[in-house]
Amino acid sequence: MAKKGKKYIEAAKLVDSTKAYPVAEAIALAKKTNFAKFDATVEVAFRLGVDPKKADQQIRGAVVLPNGTGKTQRVLVFAKGEKAKEAEAAGADFVGDSEYITKITQGWFDFDVIVATPDMMGEVGKLGRVLGPKGLMPNPKTGTVTFDVEKAVNEIKAGKVEYRVEKAGNIHVPIGKVSFEDEKLVENFNTIFDTMMKAKPAAAKGTYMKNVSVTTTMGPGVKVDSSSAATK
Repeated sequence: MAKKGKKYIEAAKLVDSTKAYPVAEAIALAKKTNFAKFDATVEVAFRLGVDPKKADQQIRGAVVLPNGTGKTQRVLVFAKGEKAKEAEAAGADFVGDSEYITKITQGWFDFDVIVATPDMMGEVGKLGRVLGPKGLMPNPKTGTVTFDVEKAVNEIKAGKVEYRVEKAGNIHVPIGKVSFEDEKLVENFNTIFDTMMKAKPAAAKGTYMKNVSVTTTMGPGVKVDSSSAATK
């Protein structure tokens, strides 16, 4: 474990680690304990009672947060012809085919999300070894392999976030910035919480929502009382 700095230790004193706070209180406390000099990201972490090694307990998808994430995603679209024009009109940052495949193999990564039309996946699939480990491979489950490139680009630009369960059953999702009003962070939190509840695999046994916490980039984690989350 890395040694915690003075500022972190001071911030952690404000949080009662034995307590689960109501959503709004947890978010306000996470913001209060943020000591970073920059506009830190606020993130929610879920510990779920699932076994990701089992195919029927994989949780993966994407959701558009009502208030965005505070970060404008740079979108690369692999498409040809009319679909390439559609992507450009929708505001994609980069649109093309083989030339971008070459650029990526040469180490270019000036983008955050890739969208690809299904007919391009044969080519894009060749980048699996490079894109896979970075979590950048387009996937139908997250809506990034589609012929509806206009919708895909619009959603990503509007604040779409992807989520994927990790080996230990954890999921981390950004829900905005410290500069956001509390109400907007609460609304984003409730949206992703609701999505997680609906994503519960039928095969999951025992307690599903084991632990929920919110944190800022460098701040301590604040446990959330999940019963206080507004589910639709």
